[in-house]
Amino acid sequence: MHLGEQSRAGLTLVEVMVAVVVLAIGVCGLVGSSALAARMTGRGRVESRVAQVAAGRMELLRLAAGSTTPRCASGSFAAGGPLSTQTVTERWEVTPTGPVRQVRVIVSYPIPGGAHTDTLETRIDC
Repeated sequence: MHLGEQSRAGLTLVEVMVAVVVLAIGVCGLVGSSALAARMTGRGRVESRVAQVAAGRMELLRLAAGSTTPRCASGSFAAGGPLSTQTVTERWEVTPTGPVRQVRVIVSYPIPGGAHTDTLETRIDC
């Protein structure tokens, strides 16, 4: 090495600072994405549970309708609720007369910032 030459081994302070800023931005983006994915997974779990509750109630009503002769004469094939299980509240409506009955199951559950309501509807031949 001669006296007039400078060594270029290593990084300058500016290069290190730029690398740290780029890395920090990347880490923040990754943390934000993982938090969003966790919220979506949690909400999906709740919505799956709500769908199971509604489908279960609909199946019970369908079984009650077919349990008597003539069909739909069972006392349990009628409107009812509200009934709460864990964080899900359900109620159901059944058209009281006719050869085809409209059946509606309404489920409500809490979400951040309020409550959400979903409805499952079908028709049952009597």
